[in-house]
Amino acid sequence: MPSTTAPSAAVAAPPGRNGKARAAVAILFLTNGALFANLLPRYPAIMADLGLSNAQFGLAVAAFPLGALLAGLAAGVLIRRFRSSRVAVAGTILTSLGILCAGMAPSWALLAAALFFAGAMDAVTDVAQNAHGLRVQRLYQRSIINSLHAVWSIGAVLGGLMGAAAAGLNLAPGIHLSISAALFATLTLCCYRFLLPGPEPDDDGAAAGAADGTAAPDTGSSAAARGAASRGAAAKYGVLAALVLIATAGALVEDAGSSWSAIYLSDTLGAATTVAGLGFVALTGAQFIGRLLGDRLVDRFGQRTVARAGGIIAAVGMGTALVFPSIPGTILGFAAAGLGVATLVPAAMHAADELPGLRPGTGLTMVSWLMRVGFLVSPPVVGAIADAASLRAGLFVVPLAGVLVLALSAVLANRTAAVT
Repeated sequence: MPSTTAPSAAVAAPPGRNGKARAAVAILFLTNGALFANLLPRYPAIMADLGLSNAQFGLAVAAFPLGALLAGLAAGVLIRRFRSSRVAVAGTILTSLGILCAGMAPSWALLAAALFFAGAMDAVTDVAQNAHGLRVQRLYQRSIINSLHAVWSIGAVLGGLMGAAAAGLNLAPGIHLSISAALFATLTLCCYRFLLPGPEPDDDGAAAGAADGTAAPDTGSSAAARGAASRGAAAKYGVLAALVLIATAGALVEDAGSSWSAIYLSDTLGAATTVAGLGFVALTGAQFIGRLLGDRLVDRFGQRTVARAGGIIAAVGMGTALVFPSIPGTILGFAAAGLGVATLVPAAMHAADELPGLRPGTGLTMVSWLMRVGFLVSPPVVGAIADAASLRAGLFVVPLAGVLVLALSAVLANRTAAVT
């Protein structure tokens, strides 16, 4: 997530515009969460209609993060060329079209292609809406990132409930997802006029240094100084790698809930169609609560303490649900996992954005891009384990992600702000 400090490049908005811009960017987060979540409860029916195995389905679902991974680095160029507001709105509309095509795909290849396109557009939208949220946050000069991601969770819950209701009513995926696309694309277009005007702030002058984002070396430095600089660079990138893994752990948990919760509840535990969608709803609902409280908790206890507590909650909660399987216990387990990882991605991105020696936005971009590897790897890995053993065994990646957070949380700040 973006830094809470306000760079000199921030553009002041006229009085009264800050609140409208914050509400408008929150709508971007809401629609982004709701669009994809509408598709998730339809996964069991899509998998059954196409006659896919767990591994085949996992590979198809992996096309979404693959598209996101390949397109993610293009987002910065598009934002600088067309502005974050325009890119976010256009990306939302294109994402909705990709999701609609995925819901209507007649074959595995077309399902994977549609998810690839939707993932690519979602990645561009995600970076653009976060970039615009960063602009708004700079005007506020305090953290609002967790609250924006909380709104994303509201959208995901809303979309999940819409999808579950449509599945329960046996509404054709084409009709259901057409309604969803039209609704949220229209909402996004309506909020565009309230987003911040003007081009993106130019941070180029804020970091005079080498092209890779680090300061230019002093040619007169001694060998000892150069050695110290080299060790400092290695430590810096070691911290960045740990932050990527923390964000990836959060991504693994989110993907397990989005890709597999409905299938696990319906196929393995025998839950009804409408109940099967509640695993994802529980995860995102608890995640919303965690993000709603996240800014205050992080300010009071520090990112490190909050992340460690979250890792324990995710590992124990989902681990218990898998060891003692039941429909209510599994829904509660996904809720515990969502609560546990609620602040992980914002914490990792925020910490990466503040790493010294990197140009503004470099650490944030790297974490945002590389954490998508978790979304790419998770579906086929879980699917392969499910085919070889069981889906229940594959879902143990969730408690393992919690353990990984515990192991790496020392790189996060123990205290971020004084309590007021």
